[in-house]
Amino acid sequence: MSKLHIRIWNKFRYLVRESWYFLTSTYFLKNFAKIIGIGVLLFLFLTWWLSCYTRHGDSVKVGNYVGQNIAEVERNLKKEGFRYIITDSTFLLEKKPGIVIKQTPKPNALVKENRTIYMTITKRNPDEKRLPGLVGNYDYDVYKKKLARLKIKSKIKRQVFSNKLEPGTIMHFYHGDKKITENSLKKGVKVPMGSMLEFVITTREGGRIQVPQVVCMTFKEAAFIISNSGLKVGKVIEDSTVTDRTNAFVKSQFPVKSSIGLNGSVELKLTQAKPGSCN
Repeated sequence: MSKLHIRIWNKFRYLVRESWYFLTSTYFLKNFAKIIGIGVLLFLFLTWWLSCYTRHGDSVKVGNYVGQNIAEVERNLKKEGFRYIITDSTFLLEKKPGIVIKQTPKPNALVKENRTIYMTITKRNPDEKRLPGLVGNYDYDVYKKKLARLKIKSKIKRQVFSNKLEPGTIMHFYHGDKKITENSLKKGVKVPMGSMLEFVITTREGGRIQVPQVVCMTFKEAAFIISNSGLKVGKVIEDSTVTDRTNAFVKSQFPVKSSIGLNGSVELKLTQAKPGSCN
């Protein structure tokens, strides 16, 4: 072994021996024990503090507050160690204002104490809804369904006779004393949810129709006008000259210049040539 190797070996043995003496010395052992003790104490303190801060393993069941008044809910939450925030409110016809309709976390959920419960409650004042237009919605039954989806009620105030419009056609309607027409709706009309609208609609029952004057017309023309008036052609009397009923002329009718009920009949007397009185 060379002298260089011997010097390196001796230095290594010296370092190992000195290190051993230091690690086994009373001074090192006392200080190392202190460090270990402080570490253990810090670990125990942190564990205790985190347990207190998070209440580890200490969960509370959330009550069911849906359907309760918010004032009552507030008292119960204070007793149970919860906070609350109202995040939304909505108007419901069937419920009084201030009633809880939704909560988060849900009922019976396990949460920590001091947890915030988020509430949705009913409000006092209803939302206003814009009424749909009448274009394409003149039928009362169809329009009524559209209003129901907006939480708006409707009823028939009055029926008026019309032989031209289909039964149940909306003429106009009222919100309180305010009359609402098709032109009003085009400009935009809003009413509160839950409002009652009263409608005036058409009917074919109970009305009377003015008999049209068809004397001097051909039978074909007269029959067309009578039918379009909501009436029927009744008894047809032909004189001896009639060979072509369709093109024969009406020389008299019954009734004349009066009104009759819907689907009433008009009696006609025909002659083939146009009466001289028609000229």
